[in-house]
Amino acid sequence: MITEILHNIPFRPDFTALCRDLRLKPDSPPAEELAHLVAEAPPIARPKAVYRLAQVQSCTDNTVVIEGIPFTSRVLAVNLKPVNRVFAFVATCGVEIEAWSQTIEGTLRRFLADAVKEAALSAAVEALQKHLDARYRPGPLGMMNPGSLEDWPTSAQPDLFRLVGDTRSAIGVELLDSCIMSPIKSVSGILFPTESGFESCRLCPMKNCPKRRAPYDEALWKEKYQSTPPAPSTPSPPIN
Repeated sequence: MITEILHNIPFRPDFTALCRDLRLKPDSPPAEELAHLVAEAPPIARPKAVYRLAQVQSCTDNTVVIEGIPFTSRVLAVNLKPVNRVFAFVATCGVEIEAWSQTIEGTLRRFLADAVKEAALSAAVEALQKHLDARYRPGPLGMMNPGSLEDWPTSAQPDLFRLVGDTRSAIGVELLDSCIMSPIKSVSGILFPTESGFESCRLCPMKNCPKRRAPYDEALWKEKYQSTPPAPSTPSPPIN
């Protein structure tokens, strides 16, 4: 069992990429506001991540036991069946930039500040993945996050946080009773080696999702992840 904290994570928000994601013209007044926030945030922001290298102990059709903690999810069970170890993690934009964003006034500027915090969170996740690649050489990694699929809802969060450890002391992330994290721009999940690649979006039929990273693949869902109902039993012939 290895638990490690990543806290010296560089944060250099890309103004051009943010404008593109927010569909802002670089010379527009909203983009000028964004430019000010992009300049303010880096000296303040401290994106962080904590992870635990954990052993997969058993898998059934719908349940995985990791370090003695059971997780119920058909998709997770299928993905982890060939896996011996995983990386349970929590990453965050950081309490520092969260506090900064609370001082910002105006609906537009708050919206833009949220985009900057999202970029800080992305920096934390990217740094975590680079760290794991350099240290463990696990090959391609898939990721599952509670709440990203109906099959693994946010109600799994308490067990995942129990697996990761004391995230509040480590990186300032607290799990609320609602299973929402604070700071809100935080993400939890399990990273696992995968030969075929995995993207939750391919199993999600939600339409018009602004954060979709891959198209829904109904055939993949039916072929690999959908539970197959047991065949009806054939009644025994009557005994004369």
